[in-house]
Formats: sequence, structure tokens, C-alpha cells
Amino acid sequence: MTLWLLLAFMTAMAVAAILWPLARRPKPVAAGNDVAVYRDQLEEIERDRANGAIGAPEAEAARIEVSRRLLAAADATAAESAAAQPAGYRRLAGILALILVPVGASALYLQLGSPELPGQPLSDRLARVHAGVPMQGNPQGNPQGQSLEALIARVEAYLEKNPDDGRGWEVIAPVYMRSGNYEAAAKARGHALRLLGSTAEREADFGETVVAAANGVVTAEAHAAFDRAIKLDAKNVSARFYLGLAAEQDGRKADAVAAWTALLADATPEAGWTEFVRRSIARAEGRPEGEVAKSEPQRSTTADVAKALGMAPEAPAAAAPAPQAKAGEDDMIRGMVSRLADRLKQDGSDVDGWIRLVRSYVVLGDADKARAAITDARTALGKDSEKLRRLDDGVKELGLEG
Repeated sequence: MTLWLLLAFMTAMAVAAILWPLARRPKPVAAGNDVAVYRDQLEEIERDRANGAIGAPEAEAARIEVSRRLLAAADATAAESAAAQPAGYRRLAGILALILVPVGASALYLQLGSPELPGQPLSDRLARVHAGVPMQGNPQGNPQGQSLEALIARVEAYLEKNPDDGRGWEVIAPVYMRSGNYEAAAKARGHALRLLGSTAEREADFGETVVAAANGVVTAEAHAAFDRAIKLDAKNVSARFYLGLAAEQDGRKADAVAAWTALLADATPEAGWTEFVRRSIARAEGRPEGEVAKSEPQRSTTADVAKALGMAPEAPAAAAPAPQAKAGEDDMIRGMVSRLADRLKQDGSDVDGWIRLVRSYVVLGDADKARAAITDARTALGKDSEKLRRLDDGVKELGLEG
């Protein structure tokens, strides 16, 4: 109802803007009286010249000036008559505007508009896109056909003007995570936590983004966030998992196994992260992690790539996503590998780094990139025969070259 009242008011204003100039009457012009006056002056000039009151040159000059004014007054009289003639046409135009403008506007809006469509704030639309929920009239889940980058840009522009909108920061944070922009995700989670208040979920989410930004390392800042989450909710899965990972990275593998075993004990039958935790326990215990259940698709996990990168179980920098964040796991995996590849482009003398990079591509099932990395490694290592030998041995172990 409010919408229709607003539309009616806007239509009335448009009609008034059209009718106002048509309804005004032209100002009366006194040109008719001026014509008679100027004619009398011409006759008077002729009488004065005949009586000798003025000379012929002065009479001629006065006659020319009065004649010029007479012509101007005559033109003004003609314009006044022309303006007065189409009054009927102005009435007709006013009646047509009064009828056609509201009727035409209403018909056009009913044809092209969506008066019953509920409001869709930008933050809610972006949240629906991130969740994969289709929008009305758009099965792709992308409002108005915009790309995810365009939506992110719009939210960023909005948040630049409204930095205290905690809901906006909370909405965009998982989108940053999904796109691999972990530092931006950590900042967004931090803003949401500050503005909306501390909850176990927000603390755990913030800690997760900090871990992702640190390339899988549970930093002191992330550890503190997980501790706060546990104080608020002792059963928070993400915080418990990452605290176990922190213990593993600190070399306290027995504590990590104990934490993850307790996490499994509390798992519900439908929990989708139990297999991942079992793999983590096996890795911490230094035994084979086993195969993925047959009912699950064969896919690499963060634990697989962490092991390929030489970060587990010996090194303390193992990386893994939160158990409930499987949708962003591949992005995190490839981010780790990409950062290793970028580092090797800057310093290609690290033969162990090249072997880890090749092994990671093999785990990810990307044989072409693995072979390309081998070629790049040999180019970077140059004529260092010892490092080339170690590279060849590592490649042969992977079965890429016999």
C-alpha cells in the first residue's frame, strides 16, 4: 500500500508539472492602446510641421522614430492575439495529460515493474549468492546477472561509507575466504567480531581466517581466538580442531591426538568431518592415514597436501581447513601450493622446495603442472649437479620419470 501511495503522489506531481504552464493565462499586453497613441503622435507631427512649429528635418526625424515605435506596438498586438487564440488547445492538452500520464505510467509499471517483489538488501543478496541460493528470476543465484566480483565491489564500496555495519563485514568475510583472499577475510571477521560482539562461532571463524592468512599456522592471535570460543562454547568443533592442530604444530602430538579423539567421541553420526579428523590423528601418530571411505569421492585434502609439502608429521607448519569448511578447502590447498610456487620463482635454489611443489601437484592430480615445475626447477638449479641429482631422485620416487 505504501508503494502505491508513493507512486500516486509521484504521478500527481508529474501531471501538475505539465498542467501548471498550460493553466496560466497570458499577461495582458497594452500594445493596442500604444498603437492608437503613436498614430495620434504622427498626426500631431504633421500638424506642427504644417503650422511651422517645427522644421522639416526635425519633423522627419520625429516621424521616423514614432513610426518605429508604432511598428513594434503593432507586432506586440499581433502576438497577443496569437497567444489568446489556442486557449482551447491548451485545455485539450491539459485534459489529455491528466488522463494519459497516470494511465500510461500505471500500465507501463504493471508490464515492466515488480510491485509485489519484496525488498532485497545488498548484504542479503550477497549472502544468498555465497550460499548458492537462487535469486528470483535468476537460477544462477546471481542477482541481476552480476558477477561475484561486482557484488564484492559494491559491498566494499558500501562498507567504505558505512564501516560500522557489522552485518556487512560478517557477510563478506566468507566470500573473501571462498575467493582465497584470506587477509581480507581476517580483517572482515575482526570488524564483525568488534561490532557485533563475541560469540563462540565468531571467535572460531576469526581464528580460522587468521590461520588461513598465515598459510595454515595457528598463530598466537588465532590460538587466543580459539581459546575464547571454547570458553563460550566448550563443544565448538572448529575451535577444538584447531587447538589440536596447534598442539601438533608445537610438537605436542600426544595432546593433539587426545584433543581430536575427544572431538570424534562427541561427533554425531551425520557429521561430515570425522574422516578428516581420523586422518589428522593418523598423521600425528606417524602411521598411514588410510584411504578415503568408498562412499566418498576421491579428492585431495589439506592433510594430503600438507604431507606432500613436507609440513607433517615432522614439521610444525601443517595446514588444514576447519572441518565444517569443506567448500573452501580446495581454495586453501591451492593457495598454499601457489605461495610455494611464487617463492620458488623468486628463489629457485631450494631443491627441496621444488620437490615439495612437484609432489603437491601430483597429489592434486595436476600432472601437467608437475612436469612444468620439473622443467622450471632444472632451469633454476642450472649446473648445480648435486641439486639436480636430488631433484631427479625425488621425481623418480613420484613415478613421473623412470
